[in-house]
Amino acid sequence: MTSTPQAPKSGARPAQPEHLGHVIFIAAAAAMGGFLFGYDSSVINGAVEAIRDRYDIGSAALAQVIAVALIGCAIGAATAGRIADRIGRIRCMQIAAVLFTVSAVGSALPFSLYDLAFWRVIGGFAIGMASVIGPAYIAEVAPPAYRGRLGSFQQAAIVVGIAISQLVNWGILNAAGGDQRGELLGVEAWQLMLGVMVVPAVLYGLLSFAIPESPRYLISVGKRERAREILAEVEGRDIDLDSRVTEIEHAMKREHKSTFKDLLGGSFYFKPIVWVGIGLSVFQQFVGINVAFYYSATLWQSVGVDPADSFFYSFTTSIINIVGTVIAMIFVDRIGRRPLAIIGSVGMVIGLALEAWAFSFDLVDGRLPATQGWVALIAAHVFVLFFALSWGVVVWVMLGEMFPNRIRAAALGVAAAAQWIANWAITASFPSLADWNLSATYVIYTVFAALSIPFVLKFVKETKGKSLEEMG
Repeated sequence: MTSTPQAPKSGARPAQPEHLGHVIFIAAAAAMGGFLFGYDSSVINGAVEAIRDRYDIGSAALAQVIAVALIGCAIGAATAGRIADRIGRIRCMQIAAVLFTVSAVGSALPFSLYDLAFWRVIGGFAIGMASVIGPAYIAEVAPPAYRGRLGSFQQAAIVVGIAISQLVNWGILNAAGGDQRGELLGVEAWQLMLGVMVVPAVLYGLLSFAIPESPRYLISVGKRERAREILAEVEGRDIDLDSRVTEIEHAMKREHKSTFKDLLGGSFYFKPIVWVGIGLSVFQQFVGINVAFYYSATLWQSVGVDPADSFFYSFTTSIINIVGTVIAMIFVDRIGRRPLAIIGSVGMVIGLALEAWAFSFDLVDGRLPATQGWVALIAAHVFVLFFALSWGVVVWVMLGEMFPNRIRAAALGVAAAAQWIANWAITASFPSLADWNLSATYVIYTVFAALSIPFVLKFVKETKGKSLEEMG
């Protein structure tokens, strides 16, 4: 009987101090894709009412223009992995940067509603690519001892991108005298809001030329010497480079390329664990979180808040989103995924229920009564805070951990697709639902937040402290 060959012992060691700064720069540069993900996703918030007015469209058509980007997101996310495996992670980033730039210019200078929708799809494709390639690249380049902390750069960049987009929108609106269609630099204010994304998009493209290709990709295409150079660059030259290269090669050979067929065989078509992943993704979106980032300015204006204040409240909500994300990053490994998710769900139920109550009152002179107005504003911030400190981070952490190794990639793809579809359903339905009954719309979101509690308690297993090999 022959013995099974063993993978070589790792030659990895924590990056040396002189290399750590460079590694942080590499991770931060790659996370610019996350910044653009957040920026492009939420910058449309500042243009919603101007688009409605300029093209004289109803809520249903407006919703499709806003939500159509999510089609591009789904396609970009589904294809980014294959593109990156064929041409490399850096080239994939550069393609995304070009698409972000083209989308920004096209969205700022549309000829009609139809080509605006087209440019939104192009931007969505770039978002989808960035959502996949950024975390994958950082995980492959980061030294093992710092992988978790550097990996958090992506989520941090996303929430910062959301906040900066709202700050820029608010600044442009004030420069235009509070009129979203006021003229600035030869275009309307809302067009400038969409066009400003050219700046971070170009910066992302330039930074991609300043960071190295992933050693894992280089090894996969036979460029061992270049992979050795980059490993020395990020982990130090005194590590056993031959051992590290061989270790990566062994790990790649052991990997099982999961397919859609691997997910089948359970009740109701998919294995139960896949349905749990889909459920987490759907609940994350069905509480209505993206209404807060795509439509908040429109929402506040609909209950009598003037445009400048509505844009400012969108910015403060984004700051709360950052605060909540930092809290989650601190506590997700301390108290566990399930407790954090349940705490978040309870907080979201309270915030959404209070919003539903406030919006149930009739407007007086086009505004909510003072008490209800303040309750709605505070409750909206409470909702975003509890989402950010729980489901905003926990779901992505759990989706990366909960599936068995042999189905992880395929199952994560299905769960991510479910998330984009759920995101589209909420984004496309909100304007029409709000026209029908704004309070009832928030009651629906409250119900989903409440249902998420028994879902977590009954179906979701804690993954804190477990190795990936223990899952499933």
